[in-house]
Amino acid sequence: MQLSTPIERLTGVGPVFLKKLHKIGIKTIRDLLYHFPHRYEDFSNLASIKDAKLGENVCIKGKVLEIKNTRTWKRKMFLTQAIVEDKTGAIRAVWFNQFYLAKTLKKGESVALAGKILTDSHGTYLSNPAYEKIPSFASDSAEATEGKGNWEIENSDLTHMGRLVPVYPETERLSSRWLRKLIKPLLNYFKNRFPETLPKEILKNFQLMPINTAIWQVHFPDSLEVGKKALERFSFEELFYIELFVLSEKIKLAKAKSPAIEINLPVIQKFVSSLPFTLTDAQKKCSWQILKDIERPRPMNRLLEGDVGSGKTVVATMAILNTTKAGYQAAFMAPTEILAKQHFKEVSKLLFPFKLGIALLTSKDDKITSKKLKGETIEISRQKILEKCLKGEIDVLIGTHALIQDKVKFGELGLVIVDEQHRFGVEQRAKLTKQKIVPHLLSMTATPIPRTLALTIYGDLDLSIIDELPTGRKKIITEVIPPAKRQETYDFIRNEIENGRQAFVICPRIEPKKKSSENIPDPFGWADVKAVKEEYERLSKEVFPDLRLEMLHGKMKVREKERTMKNFKNKKTDILVSTSVVEVGIDVPNATVMVIEGADRFGLAQLHQFRGRVGRSIYQSYCFLFTESPAKKTRQRLSALISAEDGFQLSQKDLEIRGPGQLDGKKQWGLPDLAMSALKNIQLVEKTRQSAKEILMKDWQLKNYPMLKARLDAFQKRVHLE
Repeated sequence: MQLSTPIERLTGVGPVFLKKLHKIGIKTIRDLLYHFPHRYEDFSNLASIKDAKLGENVCIKGKVLEIKNTRTWKRKMFLTQAIVEDKTGAIRAVWFNQFYLAKTLKKGESVALAGKILTDSHGTYLSNPAYEKIPSFASDSAEATEGKGNWEIENSDLTHMGRLVPVYPETERLSSRWLRKLIKPLLNYFKNRFPETLPKEILKNFQLMPINTAIWQVHFPDSLEVGKKALERFSFEELFYIELFVLSEKIKLAKAKSPAIEINLPVIQKFVSSLPFTLTDAQKKCSWQILKDIERPRPMNRLLEGDVGSGKTVVATMAILNTTKAGYQAAFMAPTEILAKQHFKEVSKLLFPFKLGIALLTSKDDKITSKKLKGETIEISRQKILEKCLKGEIDVLIGTHALIQDKVKFGELGLVIVDEQHRFGVEQRAKLTKQKIVPHLLSMTATPIPRTLALTIYGDLDLSIIDELPTGRKKIITEVIPPAKRQETYDFIRNEIENGRQAFVICPRIEPKKKSSENIPDPFGWADVKAVKEEYERLSKEVFPDLRLEMLHGKMKVREKERTMKNFKNKKTDILVSTSVVEVGIDVPNATVMVIEGADRFGLAQLHQFRGRVGRSIYQSYCFLFTESPAKKTRQRLSALISAEDGFQLSQKDLEIRGPGQLDGKKQWGLPDLAMSALKNIQLVEKTRQSAKEILMKDWQLKNYPMLKARLDAFQKRVHLE
């Protein structure tokens, strides 16, 4: 058995559990052992039955004298009651609706129980205790029979009792008890077999726990302090790998060659004067940074950050124009077909005076803006687009991930622009060109990025920030709406629509969650969350029966989605009821109201993106956050959305408020919970960055660190940083 052994080889992991483990990314034994607890239950307070005090949480060890099920007809529940004895006395243990325990815990068996001591009319009892059978080698001994041996068993031999017990993130109905039972024997098997990947000098300089000690102590710590030290080692490790990756990527790029494209000032000036608006100072500054970057013979690797509606596309288009007028081609990649088509339309319009060949390539559409037909857009076969692209007759190719298919080849590609995908490495750029020269890269994002995240994941990217909105835009009025003000808000929305405006209504789900017949708990209340289909029906029939409503969600066919969005843009729809598919890139200037149902279900960064779908014209716009949660933390988070001046300030607040592993966008960034947690610690981020820099300055290809290199390669695949 090795750390790379597939999880299905383990006893106890059948098809049902395998599916659940795979769903949370656990595919190998290593993955399982790196699934760390997020807290510990303290069951170390071992007491004799005689000394257990009322109201205390205690752990006792004893022998089951009797156990039976009864039913309370008054409250209609099963009670399982056991009498457990140690050498100092006996106590009742009571469980509610766990009737299977009468078969699990048998008379004469030795057990450890942990729970709270309460009292009722029958005397004191241990309420709903967690349990663990004491290993048979102790309970079957002669001493145990006499009432001696089983009390002396070492706590280290217990898994669920008599110690600090790990509690894991319990998703997909994988209980902590089941995970502990699976993990502990593996830790014993791999004791002292974990290869140390961190260099000795790093371990010494930062006083980090060695891997074999840390992997045990992070799961079953001797104390909370020791558990914390173990976790610190792994937090350092995760960030260290990220820093190694981004810094080595930076070194690799510095050694590559790119076309040196001079700034064509007359063309740039003509472009700026052709715009129907004045560029902001921030747009001018960012444009100059980008144009100066592509003058150099090494690849540009720049991230253009800007709040929603700040005008990033215009800045990107200026770089495209400068590149194409120098005889090179540009590729513009968007995450969705809707956004790719929107960019195609906008870039074609902005570059119309310059007679360029601009094409659109998605899984469904192939179009080209003809140079000869005065900018008219025509349908064209994919084969024709591919041929023209290779010959260099297409100046700008815009599309989705279809652009990086093997069949798509360019004549001379000078610039790649990617929207909302920041980890786009040298290898992926190489797919876009048949030459050895690496094209320049400009990434764009409207997702606010905290400083610590920018230092880690995007440490190899130069940053340009558009930190001001175009003139004439009004600040969006944002309000948290409690249930009592719902009707008043609906009246306000009706008034806006009567004045010619439009509204979005965002829901967290597509369909309502079905009520389980198994009476499975729903601790997060997802069954009550608003769903698009249900809310669309309710609003259409009960609230706005005289208005025009349409529905939009991810399960709809592409053509259907396009038709719905086209109707909304063309003012044929008054209210669009949608899921988060409108989060990025949807531009409807006439929409002035954004309603977000279940606002507490979204991260602040995502709420900020939704809000950015309105406020894109001269009209005053509004964002209404509907929530039925009375929690103080919910109010704190939503208030942050109201008070924050911009998305960047908001992203830092989100990181501070939401806590470890919960930052919105984690899945997009591909980071494990532990690394997301560590991002709150700026000192740790800076330490790991400096350490990685020192290692790479000595040996940038890590030839003298083969274990570290192998682990880094595995880590990179696991967290999909590219």
